Amino acid sequence: MTHRFAVWAPDTQRLDLVLGSLRTAMTRGEGGWWTAPDVDAAPGARYGFALDGGETRPDPRSAFQPDGVFGLSAVVDHQVYRWADSGWTGRPLAGSVIYELHVGTFSPQGTFDGAVERLPHLVELGVDMVELMPVAEFSGSRGWGYDGVDLFAPHHAYGGPDGLKRFVDASHQSGLAVILDVVYNHLGPAGNFLSEFGPYFSERHRTFWGETLNFDGDASEEVRAFVLDNAAMWIRDYHTDGLRLDAIQAIADESSVHILEAIPEEVHRLGAELGRSTVVIAESNLNEPRLVRGGDEGGYGLDAAWADDWHHAVHAVLTGERAGYYADFGSWEQLGKALRQAWVFDGAWSERRKKFRGRSPAGLAPHTFVVAVQNHDQVGNRAVGDRLAALVDHARLKIAAALLLTSPFTPLVFQGEEWAASTPFQYFTDHADPELGRAVSEGRRREFEAFGWRSELIPDPQDRATFERSRLRWEEVDEHAHADMLDWYRSLIALRRGLPPAKTVAVEVDDSAGRISFARDGLMVRVNLGQSDWQLEIAEHDRLAMASDPSIRQDGGTLCLPPSSVAIVETEPSVG
Repeated sequence: MTHRFAVWAPDTQRLDLVLGSLRTAMTRGEGGWWTAPDVDAAPGARYGFALDGGETRPDPRSAFQPDGVFGLSAVVDHQVYRWADSGWTGRPLAGSVIYELHVGTFSPQGTFDGAVERLPHLVELGVDMVELMPVAEFSGSRGWGYDGVDLFAPHHAYGGPDGLKRFVDASHQSGLAVILDVVYNHLGPAGNFLSEFGPYFSERHRTFWGETLNFDGDASEEVRAFVLDNAAMWIRDYHTDGLRLDAIQAIADESSVHILEAIPEEVHRLGAELGRSTVVIAESNLNEPRLVRGGDEGGYGLDAAWADDWHHAVHAVLTGERAGYYADFGSWEQLGKALRQAWVFDGAWSERRKKFRGRSPAGLAPHTFVVAVQNHDQVGNRAVGDRLAALVDHARLKIAAALLLTSPFTPLVFQGEEWAASTPFQYFTDHADPELGRAVSEGRRREFEAFGWRSELIPDPQDRATFERSRLRWEEVDEHAHADMLDWYRSLIALRRGLPPAKTVAVEVDDSAGRISFARDGLMVRVNLGQSDWQLEIAEHDRLAMASDPSIRQDGGTLCLPPSSVAIVETEPSVG
């Protein structure tokens, strides 16, 4: 079969296609695009590009890197795969529960196919959407994926393009939508050859991690097209249902149309064309309503944004931690604010940052906030990757889950959280360059100084044992305490599914007694974090739906909550 090769390299004088033992001069066209049409190349054929007689480099738009970031690209024909999800139309974000997983540690195999085998677990859990941490080709065989360099190529160690397609196909047949975590704020350092091809990186902006993509400088239109085509590819060629955009506060763009506005517009347009609902979610610490407001309101039109304030407020009260970014949290007043509106900092003063932060979320629909008690950042960016289960007891874990899954916001569950997994989730890398590996390890230690964690306790990201410790141990799911937690999560999700959309949210906190009262249409949640029993009255027609402590019983119109417990009562929804 023949294949058309094309690559953008505006400043190159000569460009050769290297295909096996053949070297073919490519033809320069308009806009700095070089082409070699009608070349015999079967799927799987290895190729690369040589610029001005230099070393052969992978295709910037490589669809597959079978030998990793330093190897040649492989030809992929997306028309070959036979999809079985023709009736799939997607899932709406409103009302959904998201499950975040890391392909390499989620299953024993650490592959897309291994994750397919665990889909029945997710179906029984009751979640609606699976969010994959980044899968674009990154350095080595193990890593978090946020240092990817071949943005169009599913990671070879996970199973490559066909593996991802099988996972998405199987997920859809199981009734699960798939969201893909993508990184457009920077690229990783190892195997990053984009700057050799053209002005992919900005000369005016930089990020915490280094160079940022050129979205607003000279020749930026092709870079913007590169990212928009990438976003569209995941929807079109891999049938994913949406994207989660990593750390959008690190994306700099002074164009008249911000790239953050262009991405959801493209994803939503393509979804409508394909007859599927699609979503774009931003990770952001800006607390900026403009992200999720529509274009007619001057917004970017994203579907939702992560709300880390909610996590920090809940975590600080449950654990008592105040180091690092938790220094801004810990008050019960903040907890109440988070339960009401997700963002604590809505223009409020941040003592840690020494500035006012955020804007009011008034008028935003609750489902536009994605909240979590655990996620890859809040677990993996701790010194030893310890989960909430290692910090609080079983009773407080159940309270955290109840607050999460009865909230009016979109809840996210992190892999293994649902059974209080004993395994940590640590930061791991697999860079072949020893100098880069050493720099990553040393940088990791410096990063935790603000938390007061001793550097000698921090696992070496390059050590394979760090990765192995992070694998889920599925054999523990049936053990008593883990099974009890799993049943709690399943029951909470099932209860949530039967609730009407939240019209009103009322929250009261009593720090002196250690009590939280949370109510939404159809539900009343009472949490006792105090030292003594809490005797409370409920309406006679209300029904105790769930209780974390078996001693909690409904006696007519009264309930008694012992310390460290939560009771969930179904009420009659308000009218109007």
